[in-house]
Amino acid sequence: MDPVKVIEIKKSVFDDNNADAQKLRNELKHKGVYLLNLMSSPGSGKTTTLVRTINLIKDAIRVAVMEADIDSDVDAIRIKEATGVESIQLHTGGMCHLDAEMTRQGLGNLSLSETDLVILENVGNLVCPAEFDTGSCCNVMILSVPEGDDKPLKYPLMFSVCDLVLINKTDVMPYFDFDLEKCKANIHLRNPRATVIPVCAKTGEGIDVFAQWIIDQVAAWKER
Repeated sequence: MDPVKVIEIKKSVFDDNNADAQKLRNELKHKGVYLLNLMSSPGSGKTTTLVRTINLIKDAIRVAVMEADIDSDVDAIRIKEATGVESIQLHTGGMCHLDAEMTRQGLGNLSLSETDLVILENVGNLVCPAEFDTGSCCNVMILSVPEGDDKPLKYPLMFSVCDLVLINKTDVMPYFDFDLEKCKANIHLRNPRATVIPVCAKTGEGIDVFAQWIIDQVAAWKER
């Protein structure tokens, strides 16, 4: 009897998506559009962080936002009302991540000729979004203080694919058993190259540092 043929579906899916993601990055480069992929757990403060950040950078660079979620348009409406920038909602139909093709579909509904930076707020999840390349120019994630300083040890892939980690909700640090320096060490254990910025989206502390990081990244990318 011939041996059973085994087909590695997952590997094929990832390989196809990675190729599509690189193609999308090349397309965005040609259009002069920088794509930032923002990931985190639900409730970490992504949207609040975006509102404060966009209001700091929107006079320096032209920004548009894609909000990804399983359902609802609450976040897209909030972004548009609070910042005035173009904002659309992407419904994933129950899927817990975006891939390159989904991202391309969203981008097709934005005014890219009038945009320097597109921020994709990915689905709130620390597993699936880290596995799929969206075609972004950089990956940013938010880790909130209530989640614990050991989160990088529990979700290694997410932290290993990120260029920048924001440690949010620093205002409640005195009320949690959270060691900031230990958290930074855990992040760098997974990803020595990651930049770490402590912030508080509620008070605005550290958001100016993140805003300048974005401006610098977009400027450097356009000069390449």
